[in-house]
Amino acid sequence: MSDLRAQFEAAAKAAQSLPKRPDNATLLELYALYKQATSGDAGGSRPGFTDPVGRAKYDAWAKLKGTQADKAMHDYIALVGRLK
Repeated sequence: MSDLRAQFEAAAKAAQSLPKRPDNATLLELYALYKQATSGDAGGSRPGFTDPVGRAKYDAWAKLKGTQADKAMHDYIALVGRLK
């Protein structure tokens, strides 16, 4: 396992037990970076207006289109580090 992957997985674990719950914008950023790092570009259709949470998550993820997985992992690790 690569060092970056190990750091990413440790950050994902740490994100589950942050001392303070982040605001919604930060939660969306965490979600989007995690999905981009693990799944690549957003796929499928955008959720409809009856699913505002799903739509917000999809939009946050779609903004990262084209971002390489390694960069998304680095950004995720840095963000979790700032939140600790």
